[in-house]
Amino acid sequence: MMEEKKGVFFMLTEFREFIMRGNVMDLAVGVIIGGAFTTIVKSLTTNLINPILGLVVGKVDLSSIILTIGPARFKVGLFLNDIINFLIIAFVVFLLIKGLKKVQTLGHHEAETEAEPEPTQTELYLKEIRDLLAEQDKQA
Repeated sequence: MMEEKKGVFFMLTEFREFIMRGNVMDLAVGVIIGGAFTTIVKSLTTNLINPILGLVVGKVDLSSIILTIGPARFKVGLFLNDIINFLIIAFVVFLLIKGLKKVQTLGHHEAETEAEPEPTQTELYLKEIRDLLAEQDKQA
């Protein structure tokens, strides 16, 4: 009975260490942020992008397409609507990520222009040769 308690205690301790590892906590934060981000992107798509597309293309509703084979009903239209919504959401996420990368690279370019570039190995050798030649001229 005592060994059983030690085994359970050890397993709980090991589980606590596993949960407290950085990568597990990072994953949990990523999932939570991802869920919140999904809500924002879905709202953006539903409330802003779809109405704009509706003005341009017209209302696209494929939900009435149903394939019936015997007693089974396959709602093909709803599936196609979901695919279209997925593609719209994926495109919006692509544009958001692309915009974020552009903003990040703007910040990096400003930092790069301020910092002097590292000399190449060839430039270092040429400087050494120049210094050695200058020493020889002084000695002669």
